[in-house]
Amino acid sequence: MFKKAAPFFMTVETPLHAGSGSELGAVDMPIQREKHTGFPKIESSGLKGSIREVFEDLKDIESCNWTAEIVGERLKQKFPIIEDKWEIEKNGRKEIKTKKIAGRDYELTRFEEAISLAFGPEEGDAHSGALGFTDARLLLFPVKSMKGIFAWVTCPQVLERFKSEMELAQITSLPPLPDKNTVPQNCSLVISDNKIVLEEYTFQVNKDKAATDKCSKFAEWLAGNIFPTAKDDKDPYRYWRDKMKLDIVVLQDDDFRDFVNLSTEVLARTKINNETGTVQSGALFYEEYLPQESVLYALALATPIFVQDDSNKGIFRQNEQKEEDIVLEFFKGGLPEVIQIGGNATIGKGIVRTRILEVKNG
Repeated sequence: MFKKAAPFFMTVETPLHAGSGSELGAVDMPIQREKHTGFPKIESSGLKGSIREVFEDLKDIESCNWTAEIVGERLKQKFPIIEDKWEIEKNGRKEIKTKKIAGRDYELTRFEEAISLAFGPEEGDAHSGALGFTDARLLLFPVKSMKGIFAWVTCPQVLERFKSEMELAQITSLPPLPDKNTVPQNCSLVISDNKIVLEEYTFQVNKDKAATDKCSKFAEWLAGNIFPTAKDDKDPYRYWRDKMKLDIVVLQDDDFRDFVNLSTEVLARTKINNETGTVQSGALFYEEYLPQESVLYALALATPIFVQDDSNKGIFRQNEQKEEDIVLEFFKGGLPEVIQIGGNATIGKGIVRTRILEVKNG
């Protein structure tokens, strides 16, 4: 049973295809969706695999790669024991310690062992991983607007679920949830008479009368927690924070469902025959993507290490902390700001910016 949870946001920087396989409909390669709502999602298995791959790329924390270097230093601050090369004297020479997993010998560094304990072994079933993930759920969906370029839309059902899942992580400091058909006080999307136009549809909305009203407060809370605040004068996220404070629209549930079903990106993909220079016969297909600027969230879930012998718990046995707390520290310390999720990585798809939610209650 999971003991602790840490929510984190994912902002889609390039269109993301978390595929559900091929279908015979208008879209050959659709994205993953919830069965009962039709809302887009990313399966927890795919999310965990993408994050594990990121951690495995950091196995050599002395790497000159900028991401590995920064994240490696952050991990070293949390877990000084990682700096130990885990070499042992044997017959007058140094060797990497060998650990037996599921009856097979593996050469492991401390960091590799930590990945195996946190995410589970790559081979065999000696133990489960102590780190799990929920499905990544859609929180805000970008929709083209006649004024203000685009809006982030959401709905009461999405927000109520978001609140419930934050409570699972013991985060109870969310502002009151806004009502349907509301926008923040100074919303830049309004054309006239409290009307906005999204795609080709006109919506009558209720604009907050004060910055302390529910939609304005909630939009401000989201903007401050989804986008980091710069520590110096250079603030690359100021524009996006300011826009999110103004341009969130809470639609009715059915309207939101229609947008997330009909306003995703659908791209035609082809394969060129190298000999003729033309499209290869039968190689045209259509692929669906979650659009850029979509915002999702998920929970990282932690348990104590699933290994009975304390001597085999590596870096997760130290400082008399609870093991689940150390597992979450390992996740938070190692998760880079930018990761790749889903298919078509070689053509730049699925670049995602992450932000772990750190909220003090009370």
